[in-house]
Amino acid sequence: MSEHRTPSPGPAVPAPEGAPAPAGIRWFGTSWVGRGSDYRLRRALVPVGALLAAAAGALLLRFGVQGVQMSDAGGFVYALLVAAVAICSCLAALRNWKLLSEGREALTGWMAEDKSLGAVWIIGGVGALLAYFVRSLVEAPGEAVERARHEQAVQRYERRQASRSRRPDTRAPGRGRRRG
Repeated sequence: MSEHRTPSPGPAVPAPEGAPAPAGIRWFGTSWVGRGSDYRLRRALVPVGALLAAAAGALLLRFGVQGVQMSDAGGFVYALLVAAVAICSCLAALRNWKLLSEGREALTGWMAEDKSLGAVWIIGGVGALLAYFVRSLVEAPGEAVERARHEQAVQRYERRQASRSRRPDTRAPGRGRRRG
């Protein structure tokens, strides 16, 4: 399963037999389709959780930076560490914003690197959480991407169904299977 989707039961969405089903979004399942009361509750709780997680991460980073400051490594090392944390946080925030607003396919160049820049994404986790918080104030993070994918899939399905209903049975009478 993709890291952006977790199985979460959402309200049953009436769809014709064979129609594409909507994909679930982390923390929201498929509640984003109907936007019911469950969706609204999650839309209120997710930003609070992201903000609390960002505060906890910032506290951990502060303890780490204070440890380096207390080690008397020097002002230059301390300044480099603070700059590195700030840069990593900005990069992670930019990547997460693009990921949530445009989808994984839109990530190119350095943003698409998962393994080689893993340390940057971990150190910049606070920035990524803050981007998640801000995005969750606008919509369920990733909702626009999933909604666009789902609508395209439904349109393709409807076009296929319409073309099948317009096509009469093209077999001529008596031209069935051979008897043999």
